[in-house]
Amino acid sequence: MKAVLTRVSEASVRVDGEVVGAISCPETGGILALIGVGREDDEQAVATMARKIAELRILEGERSVEEAGAPVLLVSQFTLMGRTAKGRRPSWSDAAPGEVASPMIDQIASLLVERGIEVAQGQFGAMMEVASVNQGPFTVLVET
Repeated sequence: MKAVLTRVSEASVRVDGEVVGAISCPETGGILALIGVGREDDEQAVATMARKIAELRILEGERSVEEAGAPVLLVSQFTLMGRTAKGRRPSWSDAAPGEVASPMIDQIASLLVERGIEVAQGQFGAMMEVASVNQGPFTVLVET
């Protein structure tokens, strides 16, 4: 599992012109989490990713999402699993199929909510328009 975590003051996802998920956090900052699920990922990867999103000290003042009470916008991003070492066309063969990846993204969201974190989500499998106002900019790559 791979994720790109970006510190944001606001972020939103639109599908067919309608907002399906949004966070606004100008004071604390929040996290836009683009997550790619791989074929080899399992329940342990899900738990690890949720823990990292909640506990990594990447917000202002070296605080975590959990410590700051900051929101998270989760967006499924299978293209993070693309292999580009050879040729000019990425290979998506490492990405988990939708019927596997979708429940894992939902499970990450559930684990974050269980920790008391506000979570918004994109719409799995949809053509989404993702907008964000990055803080810093501060972006990290996370792998499980």
